[in-house]
Amino acid sequence: MKRLIHSIALAILCFFLLSQQVFAAQLLIPGGQVIGLELRDDSVIVAAFDDACGANAKEAGLCIGDAILSIDKKPIQCIEDVRAALDASQGRVSVTVIRGAEQKNLSLTPVTTQDGPRLGVYLRQGIAGIGTITYCEPDTGKFGTLGHGVSNSGGQLLCMREGSAYSTEILSVKKGQCGQPGQLRGNADALLPMGSLYKNTPQGVFGTMVRPIAGEPLPVADFEDVRLGSATIRSTIAGNSVREYSVEILKIYPEDRSDHRNFLLKVTDPDLLAATGGIVQGMSGSPIIQDGKLVGAVTHVLVNDPTRGYGIFIENMLDAAELVS
Repeated sequence: MKRLIHSIALAILCFFLLSQQVFAAQLLIPGGQVIGLELRDDSVIVAAFDDACGANAKEAGLCIGDAILSIDKKPIQCIEDVRAALDASQGRVSVTVIRGAEQKNLSLTPVTTQDGPRLGVYLRQGIAGIGTITYCEPDTGKFGTLGHGVSNSGGQLLCMREGSAYSTEILSVKKGQCGQPGQLRGNADALLPMGSLYKNTPQGVFGTMVRPIAGEPLPVADFEDVRLGSATIRSTIAGNSVREYSVEILKIYPEDRSDHRNFLLKVTDPDLLAATGGIVQGMSGSPIIQDGKLVGAVTHVLVNDPTRGYGIFIENMLDAAELVS
């Protein structure tokens, strides 16, 4: 019996060591390229009002950010469904929307236009924005970005049906200040697709590139390899030129490895501080490199101190992407 227990213990130990060796040997290309993201689900969102249209949508209680569930009890899953429901309507329509966690029933009167009846609102399907590529798998082109999930208008993780990634150029930067987060402002080119998205998780958004990004692959760090002290991040803050900037890891939170805020970092690079004030929106996903290894990604900025932000362990992103060997 003792011999059996000893053999099982040795087998478990060997499996653990082998797993660690395989993981440590994994090589990924660090990103830093800015990327346009479009995540599509089955919700149709009120994006803005067409005040010139003359409809009573705003007065009837419709709000920007409302998700339209049905019109006259006809389910709405795309913008074409809205048009079809209005074309079939006779005067006033009953519109059911989700606002946050609350469902509301509204009565609206469409206006007649040369294109048919309209509610007088601009609609969008899904969510679009920009982020930064964290890594790309050199053989398959699978990549990860953001280091956190994308939420819907109700603050819940968007249940993505499909998504696309586009080549993007940074046109300007809104510099971050205390209490006012900054932002990268860019132009995503729908005519230059970079790949498709297949997964939206609390630890990042994942997809597959049309072709892998260029760059020298780096070994992937285990979370235990991450240490306090100097590191670098790769980001694009002008045009489409990737640069490396110095940061310092100030604190590590190993007690909750499932979170996307695994360590606290501070921007120390004078060029980045001068250009952006620190970490700004759009830099989420910027890969963090330490001791020649890819250790994680930038995820959040502290609103009251834009020089500081949080990072996620790369291991957590790969677990969510199911890319760990």
